[in-house]
Amino acid sequence: MITDNYLNAASGASHFDPVFNNLQERLSRNYIEHYMDDLTDKTVVIVPSLTLDREILKSIKGAVHYEERMLCMLLYLRMPRTHVIYVTSAPIEESIIDYYLTLLPGITGYHARQRLTLFSCYDTSDKSLTQKIVDRPRLVQRIREKIRDVEKAHLTCFNVTEYEKQLALALNIPIYGCDPRLLYLGTKTGSRLIFKKLGIPVPTGFENLKNDHEIATALAKLKIDNPKLEKAVIKMNDGFSGEGNAIYYYGDLKATDDKLPNVILQTLPLHTKVVAEHISFIAFMSQFNEMGGIVEEFVLGDVKESPSVQCRINPLGQTEIISTHDQLLGGEGGQVFIGATFPANKAYNADIAKMGNSIAEELRSLGVLGRFGIDFISVKQPDNTWQHFAIEINLRKGGTTHPFMMLQFLTNGEFNWKDGIYTMSNGQQRCYFASDNVVSEKYIGITPHDLIEIAMNNHLLYDGSKQTGVMFHMIGALSQHGKIGVVCIGKTNDEAREFYERTIQLLDKESTYH
Repeated sequence: MITDNYLNAASGASHFDPVFNNLQERLSRNYIEHYMDDLTDKTVVIVPSLTLDREILKSIKGAVHYEERMLCMLLYLRMPRTHVIYVTSAPIEESIIDYYLTLLPGITGYHARQRLTLFSCYDTSDKSLTQKIVDRPRLVQRIREKIRDVEKAHLTCFNVTEYEKQLALALNIPIYGCDPRLLYLGTKTGSRLIFKKLGIPVPTGFENLKNDHEIATALAKLKIDNPKLEKAVIKMNDGFSGEGNAIYYYGDLKATDDKLPNVILQTLPLHTKVVAEHISFIAFMSQFNEMGGIVEEFVLGDVKESPSVQCRINPLGQTEIISTHDQLLGGEGGQVFIGATFPANKAYNADIAKMGNSIAEELRSLGVLGRFGIDFISVKQPDNTWQHFAIEINLRKGGTTHPFMMLQFLTNGEFNWKDGIYTMSNGQQRCYFASDNVVSEKYIGITPHDLIEIAMNNHLLYDGSKQTGVMFHMIGALSQHGKIGVVCIGKTNDEAREFYERTIQLLDKESTYH
């Protein structure tokens, strides 16, 4: 159960549901016998819904195509008796499905296709996918009819909210993910409370803020305590990929002003830059007032990195460090996730993994289940050591989930977080560079068929014999939005980056022909 301190902070959290809890217990009962057995006749229902604030979703270019990021989970079909049901807002181009099925080791595409069921809501509105499904009872019934045995089935989603819980109950299958009543632990406020409890350093700041008055007071305190502070970060509790953040610039405001909180409050719109390009300051504050959030100092450093640790807690309550990454951030103040390098820098890989492990153990004790990520900011010190600040917990899959899943499905290797090395069964090591944000107006008009043909003709596609090359995702976003995701797998970080650069050069070149 959550401690009293967390409960007091999470006043809006949902309550314990014994019916849902009993459903979730089925996972732990059947985990070893069914889930871990590659030859069990089981069903995985995949709902890749970004169940987030609608205004935030509107600000994400090609948001509906983010549902394609979890197509890597079609590689579950490498288990010859596993059935996969994949649900999306809009139909997925058949050539994209074929692209993934050709990657299955030891399984023919025909055999895999017989075990794959695709459903679509035929609805590209900005509502979350899961809400669309729940609003269509006939679709829910068709999904349920395709589940061969509810005792040997589970639901997997990008994140789990009350909508996903409602769908699980309707389908009578458990979710391999966190109970929505615990989601507060993954908010910006909840994350800081956990970090501070464990004694893990965080940027100087204030959590559990409710409105612009509290934001102004917090910004004033930061400036008074640190007169040289030039900027701070305002974060909604439930942002996504930095889209719920804003940067506050102090400008020529003086920390000695007794009326500093009021001055900041009056000038807040003028000094604040919202990260999401399509969200106004007024809209940002309206959302902040609904969900609350935090204010933190903007961490500076001549050499600064943004590593992350990915963890998993399985239904037996066992914790695991899955991977570490160095994130590539862009946008206003470097707040938007663009891509990542795997593994993280060996200089601090083990250090952040150890902190991640202690956080995972705390979350396990609170009942958390499934995959989640922990973000850090790391600053290099004059003596060449690194100082790490924990930033947030994401109790969901994230931008670094699908690249690592692709690597693991394709190469069947293991990551040793203590050494910071990913090794395959043949003893070779692999790295990758991944990005969800390869975007250019020049790429608009390149269809999925075009992309796959271009990559094949230029020997760029992932090669199973070499276990290197480029994997594409969000392919459906390319023609309309000029946007695509890539996972570039190499023997070294340099080779992975070379694959990435070749991909960009090739797309730039080929975009002139259509």
